[in-house]
Order: sequence, then C-alpha cells, then structure tokens
Amino acid sequence: MNKDSLKNIAKEVINLEIEALKILKKSVNKNFDKAVNAIVNCQSKIILCGVGKSGLIAAKIASTLSSVGSPAFSLSANDCLHGDLGSITKKDVLVLISNSGRSEEIIPIVKFANKNKIKLIGIVSKKNSFLYKGSNIKILLPDVRESGLGVVPTSSTSIQLAIGDALAVAALKKKQFSRYDFSRLHPGGSLGKQLKTVGDIMATGIKIPFISENKNMNEAIKIISNKNLGVVIARNRNKKTTGIITDGNIRKLRQRNIDFQKTLVKDVMTKNPITISSESLAIKALRVMNEKKITSLCVIKGNISNKTTGLIHIHHILETNIE
Repeated sequence: MNKDSLKNIAKEVINLEIEALKILKKSVNKNFDKAVNAIVNCQSKIILCGVGKSGLIAAKIASTLSSVGSPAFSLSANDCLHGDLGSITKKDVLVLISNSGRSEEIIPIVKFANKNKIKLIGIVSKKNSFLYKGSNIKILLPDVRESGLGVVPTSSTSIQLAIGDALAVAALKKKQFSRYDFSRLHPGGSLGKQLKTVGDIMATGIKIPFISENKNMNEAIKIISNKNLGVVIARNRNKKTTGIITDGNIRKLRQRNIDFQKTLVKDVMTKNPITISSESLAIKALRVMNEKKITSLCVIKGNISNKTTGLIHIHHILETNIE
C-alpha cells in the first residue's frame, strides 16, 4: 500500500464523519431543548454512563460539562452492575449513551432509573431500543455509516461526542456562564494562565500605593519608594480616586526644578487615570498597557470608576508568564 492510498483512506474516514455530522445537525429537535433544560435545572449531579467506546465519550462529556459549571461525572456501565448504581440519587440527571440502546449492561441501569424515578436522558441511535423506550428525554441520533469494515465505531462516536459538546455549550449559554467563571475552574496550566483575571494577580489592601491629593510631593516619593510599584494613586477626603502620579512624572518634574515640599499632589497629578475591571482577563490589561504605553492600571469593581480596589502592574502580569 503506497502513501497516496493511506492519505485517501484518511480522507474517506474524515468525509464519512463530516457527512455524519451534517445528518446529525438536521436531526436536532425540541428534545435537545428538553435535555439542556434538565441539565441546567439539575439540583444535584449530572451522571453520564455508557458501554465501551460510548463510555469513553461519556467521560469526555462529563469533563466538559463540569468545566462549564454543570457538575458531572461518568460511571462505567459495568461498574453500575456491581454497586455503583448506589451513587445515583433521585435529584440527579442520568445521561445514558449507547449506539444500539440494547446492550446487556444498559438494561438494568434503565430499569433502575425508571423504578427510582430518576430523570433519564437517552442518547441512542435505535428508536426501537430498550434505552429509547425507557428514557424520559429521548435524543435520537441518526444511523450513520462507520469506517473500517463498516462496523468500527467511528462516525457514530463522532456524533455522540458532537451532541455532548452541543449540550455542554448550550447549557453554558443558558446559565450565562462567563469567561470569568470559566477561568475560576481552570487555575492551572497554560490555559489557566491565559484565563487569569486582573483580580487574581493585582495588588490589594495595604499594598496599594494610595496618597491624599492634599499631600506634598515629597510624601508621594516616599510612598512610591516604599510600595515599589512606580506609582501613587491620589484620593480625596471621600476616598475617591482623583489622579495618579508615576515615577516618570516625577523625573520630568525634577527637570523643571519644582520644590516638591511645596508642591501638592493634586496640582501635578494626571487626572482620571485609566481603569480596568477586576473581572477582566489579565491579558486584556496587558493589551491596554501596551496600547497606552503605561505600566500600571487602577482596578475597579463593577462600573464605579472613581473607587480603586486594586492596582495591577505589568510586572504582576509578566510574573504569571502571560503573553
């Protein structure tokens, strides 16, 4: 077999799976809505279960659901026959995935769910199957052509995976799950770094270099030196932010031979400093700094622009290896 033949086999497999996905797209109906609503409204856990390769797909879907705010885990259908059914409660939503819907491992699980009035979502390709008939919410997948002798689970598992991804993303949007929520569930690895928020890495509390706008510039220099962030944030008597002074500003003032003892912060500060929300991604803060050619941003909570709750410096971002 030559290399071109192998490439043609790859293209044939991919084409079959693309065709299967197109058929799946046309088959989505109101039962999909019911399944999403059941997942979103679940007050306990989403439990996914399958046999063989469908079991592996179930594990992946459970992982995706958990990552977008719908607590889920997978169970092996075989293990369910040896005690793991005890981990399923009446408040859970059970999602059973099976191409045929009549595997011998599936039947006892369907009976258990029906007997205990556990909401069952069946994802199955056979309408006359035990799983389809026993499900409260029926997601009927199209019967598609498999690659490799026409029997190796390929196209069928691709559409199972796709419908699982669709359920997870639809639930995400219905729950208004944000990028900020997503970042909280992914604190580690390169993804976690890219999803860190300003609030995760900013300076807070006594680390923020605040100064009264009525103090003189000598006091401002002391605070800049002590806090080591290269700026001071000026506030009025009501603790509202009124301006900012950077070490760069101070160098320029020195060139003008200004008497720092007699010069008040409010007379030389830059008014209306640039702000960013604590819920914004840190990578956005880096982009703003680069665009404005500055090294620090005042951090606010919500839309209250004159109330500084933190300070983010470019060094905070670089230390987390965000690029």
